[in-house]
Amino acid sequence: MVVLAATIVSKSGKVLVSRQFVDMTRVRIEGLLAAFPKLVGTGKQHTYIETENVRYVYQPIEALYLLLVTNKQSNILEDLETLRLLSKLVPEYSYSLDEEGIGKTAFELIFAFDEVICVGHKENVTVAQVKQYCEMESHEEKLHKLVLQSKINETKDVMKRKASEIEKSKIDKNRGDKGGFMSMGSGRIESSFSEMSISSSESAFGSGSGFGLTTDVDSFSAKSKGRQPSSASAPPKGFGMQLGKSQKTNQFLESLKAEGELIVEDLQPKAGQSRVAAPPPTDPITLTVEEKLNVTLKRDGGISNFDVQGTLSLQILNQEDGLIQVQIETGGNPGILLKTHPNMNKELFSNENILGLKDPNRPFPTGPAGDDAGVGLLKWRMQGADESMVPLTINCWPSVSGNETYVSIEYEASAMFDLRNVVISVPLPALREAPNVSQIDGEWRYDSRNSILEWSILLIDNTNRSGSLEFVVPPVDSSVFFPISVCFSATSTYSDLKVVNIIPLRGGASPKFSQRTNLITENYQVV
Repeated sequence: MVVLAATIVSKSGKVLVSRQFVDMTRVRIEGLLAAFPKLVGTGKQHTYIETENVRYVYQPIEALYLLLVTNKQSNILEDLETLRLLSKLVPEYSYSLDEEGIGKTAFELIFAFDEVICVGHKENVTVAQVKQYCEMESHEEKLHKLVLQSKINETKDVMKRKASEIEKSKIDKNRGDKGGFMSMGSGRIESSFSEMSISSSESAFGSGSGFGLTTDVDSFSAKSKGRQPSSASAPPKGFGMQLGKSQKTNQFLESLKAEGELIVEDLQPKAGQSRVAAPPPTDPITLTVEEKLNVTLKRDGGISNFDVQGTLSLQILNQEDGLIQVQIETGGNPGILLKTHPNMNKELFSNENILGLKDPNRPFPTGPAGDDAGVGLLKWRMQGADESMVPLTINCWPSVSGNETYVSIEYEASAMFDLRNVVISVPLPALREAPNVSQIDGEWRYDSRNSILEWSILLIDNTNRSGSLEFVVPPVDSSVFFPISVCFSATSTYSDLKVVNIIPLRGGASPKFSQRTNLITENYQVV
């Protein structure tokens, strides 16, 4: 008896699982299995077919055939016994006797077939023994895994204890350093800080900004908490406040950190950020007009969502400047709905476009120089489905040719805005190396960790309202390249809102003020 192959096929002839037990070529076994559906007759009582070279012994299992291919010298009675044993095993491993069920348990069935037939000959086993052999449960293995896991858990506990001890010793050491520093008297602190603030008038913080440093530790830490990372040009070498240059100041900051104080240090801005942190305001009054853009574009053209949300916020550094009113000028866009803060005088705003509190004797709140939030005076919203209002459209054209996918991406910018720090992020399939970029208007960077290609354009104005990127990757489905995310900023807005005057309620000259205008993307995608 020599069983050449054990196979499960559909009644249409599709091979679902096939296990060969003797050396034979793939062409030969595929030819034998392809001939089987043509040889099966209807209305016959026997379940075997003999050809010139082989014998097919089969048994129907619902919509499938369990098939043994043997040589003609094989004992047909033993073949039938083997077939009956295999027919009992198939339902044990496959939860449903159809193509899907057999496909999901194909390897389990092959392992079970191997336990029944060895080099073409049937083993003297039962269904229970085959299941036991395939499970291969070992008490020694389980015990070894338990011991190994207990050692891992014990090592983790020791590591946590050691880390806690090290952290505690660092805190105690820093506290000791701080005590020695402070015990030398306030005169040393005062002189050290005065050295750092001597040239504050020549630094990027500006003269008379109120950012002076005092001997009051709480005041210093409060100002440090509020200070935001700045992307303004760094102070000239040797001037201004340089915390990293003084070892004494470093020790002081480290001791503050050890006690839980949040010390925000200057950080370099990351490439690709559309919103650059603004420097702290130096003018007594600062008004910020900001609009956030939420847009969802369709990959085949058209727009799914277009939403603009804007705010006008006020920031006052000195309390004596709080009794004011703000006169604004709107761009007259009919699609924008303006809403004032509940504490604002709505009648005054609707008649004269002046923002003032309902109680004229009540001043506006003041805030520290690093507080970017300010006080919200006005907000507005604009929605629509007009594609002409979109500042930047993206077209992506992937095409598969042979063993490569050629991707061409094009941007078109509206003439409404000059866009800054534009970053177009295109998701890619998992790659072993960076994609082959053949043409680009701008710069590109491949983020291998997240498998994203970032296309950066520093400025889009009238000289480059359109641009393209072309690259090549291995063959993939076109949906892999979506959604494409876009971020940018602009110094003009849809509302075109402007502050024209600051009116002091106590009389006198109009105080000095500055205005910031910014359009940023909050969620901008092509899906």
